[in-house]
Amino acid sequence: MASNVCNLLCFNLIFLLFLLCSSSFTSQALDGDTDRLSLLSFKHEITDDPLNVMSSWNDSMRFCEWRGVTCSSRRARVTTLSLPFQKLGGTLSPAIANLTFLRVIDLRGNVFRGLIPAEIGRLFRLRSLLLMENRFGGEIPANLSQCSQLEVINLNFNSLIGKIPLSSAGNISTLLNLSVAQNYLGGTIPDTLGQLVNLQFLQVGSNNLSGTVSLSVFNLSRISIFGVAFNRLVGSLPSSIGTSFPNLRQLLIGVNGFSGNIPSSLSNISSLQIIDLPDNQFVGRVPSDFGRIANLQRLNIGRNLLGRGDSDPLDFINSLINCSKFEMLGIDNNQFSGPLPDKIANLSINVNRLLLGRNQLSGRIPAGITKFINLIALNVSWNSFDGPILPDIGKLFNLGQLYMNRNRFSGRIPSTIGNLTKLFELRLDGNTLETSIPSSLANCQQLQLLNLSDNHLSGPVPIQIFTLSSLTVTFNLAWNFLSGTLPLDVGNFVNLKELDLSDNELSGSIPGSLGRCLSLEHVYLQRNSLNGSIPSSLSSLKGLQDLDLSRNNLTGSIPQFLQDFLFLQYLNLSYNQFQGQVPKNGAFANRSAVSLVGNGDLCGGSIELELPPCSVPTDPVGRNKSYLKVVIAAVSGVFGSAVLLYIAISCILKRSRARSSLTFPSLDWNSNFSYRELEKATSGFSSDNLVGTGSFALVYKGLLSEDRRAIAVKVLRIQEKGMSKIYMAECEALSNIRHRNLVKVLGCCSDVDSAGRDFKAIILDFMPKGSLEQWLHPEERNVNVVNDLNIFQRLSIAIDVASALEYLHYYCRVPIAHCDLKPGNILLDDDLCAHLSDFGLAKFLRKRVDVCGQAQSSSVGIRGSVGYVAPEYGIGGPVSISGDVYSYGILLLEMFIGKRPTDKLFRDGLSLHEHAKTALSLNQVTDTVNPTLLLLKTNEGGEATDANGMTVEQENVKPCLASIIRIGVACSQGLPQDRMNIKEANSHLQLIRDTFF
Repeated sequence: MASNVCNLLCFNLIFLLFLLCSSSFTSQALDGDTDRLSLLSFKHEITDDPLNVMSSWNDSMRFCEWRGVTCSSRRARVTTLSLPFQKLGGTLSPAIANLTFLRVIDLRGNVFRGLIPAEIGRLFRLRSLLLMENRFGGEIPANLSQCSQLEVINLNFNSLIGKIPLSSAGNISTLLNLSVAQNYLGGTIPDTLGQLVNLQFLQVGSNNLSGTVSLSVFNLSRISIFGVAFNRLVGSLPSSIGTSFPNLRQLLIGVNGFSGNIPSSLSNISSLQIIDLPDNQFVGRVPSDFGRIANLQRLNIGRNLLGRGDSDPLDFINSLINCSKFEMLGIDNNQFSGPLPDKIANLSINVNRLLLGRNQLSGRIPAGITKFINLIALNVSWNSFDGPILPDIGKLFNLGQLYMNRNRFSGRIPSTIGNLTKLFELRLDGNTLETSIPSSLANCQQLQLLNLSDNHLSGPVPIQIFTLSSLTVTFNLAWNFLSGTLPLDVGNFVNLKELDLSDNELSGSIPGSLGRCLSLEHVYLQRNSLNGSIPSSLSSLKGLQDLDLSRNNLTGSIPQFLQDFLFLQYLNLSYNQFQGQVPKNGAFANRSAVSLVGNGDLCGGSIELELPPCSVPTDPVGRNKSYLKVVIAAVSGVFGSAVLLYIAISCILKRSRARSSLTFPSLDWNSNFSYRELEKATSGFSSDNLVGTGSFALVYKGLLSEDRRAIAVKVLRIQEKGMSKIYMAECEALSNIRHRNLVKVLGCCSDVDSAGRDFKAIILDFMPKGSLEQWLHPEERNVNVVNDLNIFQRLSIAIDVASALEYLHYYCRVPIAHCDLKPGNILLDDDLCAHLSDFGLAKFLRKRVDVCGQAQSSSVGIRGSVGYVAPEYGIGGPVSISGDVYSYGILLLEMFIGKRPTDKLFRDGLSLHEHAKTALSLNQVTDTVNPTLLLLKTNEGGEATDANGMTVEQENVKPCLASIIRIGVACSQGLPQDRMNIKEANSHLQLIRDTFF
């Protein structure tokens, strides 16, 4: 009996064990089938598989053996899905969330699109989510924080929008890597990021993030890479960053709005390799103990406001010689001054980039710099370096970019530059280099850009240079004294986009081989001694946008094929000897795009060009001999009449010269308006059409009878003393410049009025929105302004004016100082685009620049308007572009503070400049600016808007205004050498607009 009981018990135990095993096997089979079906769902959403990656995903083998699939050994559950860089396209199936044992999803480098499934948030075992370099859109799933074991989130290089969703960051304290760079994410960097105590890699660069970075984020002590570059972040770096980031290797915060000083505590981080801070607003000194960072490889602090007013701004370079792994130094676009320290030659032999351009550096380049044999980029442009170019520069065999333009280098171009066979960009323009161009440059067979313009080079261009078929960007030898002819070899430039040989002494004809250069977009050959006709082979240059052949000795007719160039925007054929019929279509139909003056025998063309009609030729065959007598009689009559006319005109001119010595200069635009035409256009110069009065002129609104075009007629007060000189200056200036933000000149008038008195006028495009002064101070002139200018409009106007000044100062053939910049001389069109006007006090300056980088001209007397005149003019200082910068700084402050520089508030030593400077130092900008700029209200969508309804982010207003006021203060410094130049001001203002709007 006992034996039976025992047997029964054993049987039951065995049966129970069998049931348990069977259940387990069934469960595993079911789970495995779920994984298989989930993987097939994933496959089903793949629409592009050019590498046939998914072919193994079929029933011929177990799913754990499918390509890219890894399973656990015990349970046979999918733990890894890894298919990187397989060119797979399609969407990511939500069924992936059914792979509940999944630890790694690696689909980087494919072409997945659509949304990232929110169901991924259910994968509580997930550790790595690698979806970078795809085309995912939409928002990042907010429930990713439920994946409590996540260590890596890398979503770089997609098209994601929305905010960084880390409201529950504490749930994923295991996270080591958060990378969401190169997307379209907005909002701020969430404060909750500070809860990710184990975070080592933070990469959120190249998004639209704004606001400040929380101190809690700066306390993530394990951070190794801190990458927030290319956003709109503001604020300062904490002074304690050197202790709060003890493990930092890369600090990447460039192209933002960070300000303040560079913390000296950074030198405490011994692991630091890269300090990358360009395109911010850092000020003050650069810490002089960076040499303590033994592992430092790269220091890039370019495009900031560093070095101003420092007695020894470059002493930090001396400490860098202790950094044995140092490779790159970037200090360009700052305000460093003085000579380069000789110790720069003691930097590590590993140095491969030296970017020192656009500062105020002077003296000679240390000879020891040629020891950097690994150098691939050397930029010392836009400084005041002098002396010869180092002959040993040819030892830098690895050099790819050499920028030495806009300095004071003199002497010859070293032939050793020909040893730089890896060079692809060479700029030596804007120096005083002389003698001939070395033929050894032809050895630089990788050159894509060659600019030797604006020097004193002479002699013929070596024919070997024309073998550089590698040139693609520009070949610019303009503004030299080069002679000889253009060889047929110019046709080797088959990939070149810009050819500029203007302002030289070249002769001969334009070679027909130029027509082989099919990539040409810009051709400038003006101001030479070229002759012959325009070759018919140029008809193949269909991509031309600019063609300037003016001021040569070209003859023949203007080719009809020029009207077929669809992209031609600027055509200047003036001052040649062209004759015959002018084409009517294409660029020729746009008067502002074509200049033909100075060619005496042109006819026809479009109505806008106002050329005489072409005569219809007659057949001379069979002409009656009796006409000969008529012709002789007619000629005799005409001759007699001409003699009488000559005597009469001589008498008139003699009386005219006795009455006035004023002459009208020769202009590059048609002087084709008569007094009667202007009288009719202005209704007899009616006071109802008077739109402006000044010390030098009256301005009337007019309407041309032919095309009903609105014009502004600026009539000279010719009886005023000194008008001749002032008016001649304005005419000369306006005839030599063209820019979208300069008032457009339509023509001029030199005539006598109805009473026989001299009458002089300039005819301009009418600006319907009036002057900036009327908008800034409407109450003073009883002007009805419907809406005040908002921040964006004021900033855009300021950028327009800065762009105009930058053109006048740097891009005219000879620098021009406006000398009377004020709101009344800034006119606004229908789109509130600004146009600088009134060049009555303008001054042409010397081509070269002085020690401070300011083009100057000797002058006497104060030039400009009270309140806007640079202080140095008041003590007899020379006219300079720096004087315009001062006026611009005052104008900028007036635009945003709302007070004139002559306001009664500014007395007893206080000025608009000092008022703004004090507000900045006390952090009281919002108490100082025009209060209308701060009046925000909420629209129906809950967004903050200004008085004109434009959406404005509340938190952006103060830093935006502070940044603008800071530039105004920097431009209006008392000493010329302390002022920001207009290039920098324009660049910073555009960055502000891009950042905050």
